[in-house]
Amino acid sequence: MQEVHAKFDNMKKDEDYKLNIHIEERFNKPLFYFEDGLVVFTPIHHITRGTCCGNKCRHCPYEPLHIKGNSQLQDIYIKE
Repeated sequence: MQEVHAKFDNMKKDEDYKLNIHIEERFNKPLFYFEDGLVVFTPIHHITRGTCCGNKCRHCPYEPLHIKGNSQLQDIYIKE
């Protein structure tokens, strides 16, 4: 668990961190939260990533669920 926290602490030094802050401000939603010492990514994080990672994430916005490389969003995430 300490490795995960260290990874996010180091991310603050990267340009990606600035992009993540911009995305959080724009959507007014966090990209992740901590639960029981684990990092839980929100749908906004997954959508900005662009494809499914295949790790059976709780908030996977892609369908079919948990297929690595899948980029088809579930209908509830598509604005018409």
